[in-house]
Amino acid sequence: MRSFVPTLTRRHHQRLRDIYRSAGWPCQDLLEVELLAAGQVERRLSDQGHETLRVTDAGIETLAQVFASNKAARSPHEALVEQVAVAMGRAGRLAWRGLALRVPLPRTLLQGETVDDGVLPAVVAGPPAQLSAFDDDADAVPGQPDHAWCMACPDVFSIRHSSVEAYLEPVVHEIKVSRADLLGDLKKPAKRAAYLGLASACWYVLGHDARGRPIGEPDEIPAECGVMLATPETLMVVREAPRRALERLPFHVWMALAKAGPVPREERQQSRF
Repeated sequence: MRSFVPTLTRRHHQRLRDIYRSAGWPCQDLLEVELLAAGQVERRLSDQGHETLRVTDAGIETLAQVFASNKAARSPHEALVEQVAVAMGRAGRLAWRGLALRVPLPRTLLQGETVDDGVLPAVVAGPPAQLSAFDDDADAVPGQPDHAWCMACPDVFSIRHSSVEAYLEPVVHEIKVSRADLLGDLKKPAKRAAYLGLASACWYVLGHDARGRPIGEPDEIPAECGVMLATPETLMVVREAPRRALERLPFHVWMALAKAGPVPREERQQSRF
């Protein structure tokens, strides 16, 4: 009789990871049946008569292969975003990646004109239109005809794990792994103003080029932002980010955070094969 070996999908890989991390209690569903048929897990019976599941050597090899494949597929930018998000989790913060958040900004700033309202010190005029820094066209802000809504997309957004809103200290990390991308970003003061409108501090995290050199110097980064240099192992603070009080997050930001869900804590991040 010919045995049936099912083709493993992403759902199988996820369940295999869950079994490997857990005490091995069975779910007794069809996904589990297929993993058993494929020899990825095996049943064990305890002395008390309780049945559990154990990942076999073949299952361990599958997890290692999937992890290596996904790791190789990540771009340098994605890898550094993940590194920063994990570091925020280690620091006891809740972190999000790839958010799209609405921010009201002065129209003069969006049009590339300098402003002096305390949002950005010594803003340098950028391109004729700063709207290219955002994902959506600017819409009017009710009651503020001189402002417009824009969509800002921070690479990593994090808050403290606190139940007191005034203690959240939201922080934005902007990730740069290309010198050309960094120089283009520095010409967009509206983008930095948007980040500072969302957070009590903003950091630029700079990667390295193919020769191992940082893609930028700390004095190239505007003074209103902090600077970190990234290596595969660490994030080194080169210049602290100025911090300001932010009493509460707007309701629409809370809604965006709730819809997206934070990055899983490190123990789950390490198993993202």
